Amino acid sequence: MPKTIKKVGVLTSGGDSPGMNAAIRSVVRTCAYHAIECIGIYRGYQGMIEGDFKEMGPRSVNNIVNKGGTILKSARSLEFKTPEGRKKAHDNLIKAGIDALVVIGGDGTFTGGLLFNNEFDFPVMGIPGTIDNDIFGTTHTLGYDTALNTVVDVIDKIRDTASSHNRLFFVEVMGRDAGHIALNAGIGAGAEEILIPEEDLGLERLLESLQKSKASGKSSSIVVIAEGDKIGKNVFELKDYVEANLPEYDVRVSVLGHMQRGGSPSCFDRVLASRLGVKAVESLLEGKSKFMVGLQNDTVILTPLEQAIKGKTEIDRELLRVSDIMST
Repeated sequence: MPKTIKKVGVLTSGGDSPGMNAAIRSVVRTCAYHAIECIGIYRGYQGMIEGDFKEMGPRSVNNIVNKGGTILKSARSLEFKTPEGRKKAHDNLIKAGIDALVVIGGDGTFTGGLLFNNEFDFPVMGIPGTIDNDIFGTTHTLGYDTALNTVVDVIDKIRDTASSHNRLFFVEVMGRDAGHIALNAGIGAGAEEILIPEEDLGLERLLESLQKSKASGKSSSIVVIAEGDKIGKNVFELKDYVEANLPEYDVRVSVLGHMQRGGSPSCFDRVLASRLGVKAVESLLEGKSKFMVGLQNDTVILTPLEQAIKGKTEIDRELLRVSDIMST
C-alpha cells in the first residue's frame, strides 16, 4: 500500500534550462492546491546532503514563471554518487518530514533519483529539463523550445553580417550527443548546411555542397554545426580545412555556447512546465513513483525513469529530407 504523501521536496540538478522556474512554481502551487507542504531543496543533490531546505508556498514562487535559470540553484554532487552521501541525503529528508521527491533535470538527475529510490524505496518523480531535447519518453524537454528561438534569433543576426560581407559562417550550437537544436534551428534560420552527430556528412560532401551554393549564386552561407558533430575535431579545424580547399570563401566561426541556456522561457516552455509539474505531484499523490512526466502527442504521459535514462531519442528523418530540399 503506497504511503500517504504530506510533504514533497523539489530540486533542480545538472545544467539549467529555461522553464525550470516555471516547473518549480507548478510543483509548489500544485502541492498547495492539494493542501500538502512543499520544500525547496537548494543546489540539487548536494543541497539534499547538506540539508539546505526551505519551505515554499504559493507566494514564494511569485513572478518566476518568466525567469530563466533556477531559483533553487543547481550543482553537481560527487558525494551523492557514494552510498554514504546518499545515506546523509536520506537522513535529512526523513528528519525534515519529506515523503517524496520531484527532481527536475536530465539523464544524470534521473539516474541519481532512480538509484536513491532503489536504495531507500523513496518516492521519486522526474521532470525533464534540458535544452538538448535528448530525453527518451517526451517530444519536448523544458528549455528546448526557448533554446531554438534563441538560436534562430542569433543566426538571423549573423546572416545580416554574412550577407553584407559575402562570408561563410560556421555557427556551433549545443548538442553533444543529439542534433535536435542544430537541425530544427538550422531549418528555421535557413541554413545552407546542417551538421549533426547522427549523420556523418563527410568533408568532401560538405565541400561539394558549399561549391554548389557558390555556383548557384548564393553570396553568403550559414552552416549550423552541433557541438557533437564528428566531421572535424572541432569547428575551428573545420574552418581551416574549408579555407584551404575553398579559398574563395571568407570563413568566420561563431560558437553560441551558454547563451542558448539563458533567457526568459518561451510561452510553450512555460505551459509545458506548468503541465508537467501538476502531473508530477498528482502522480506521487496517486502512489506512483520512479516515473518521468513527459509530452507525447500533446498529452502528458508517464515513462519509467529507467526507460527515460536508457532509451535513445531519434532524429526526425523527414526533417533531414526537408533540410536537403530547403538548401537547394
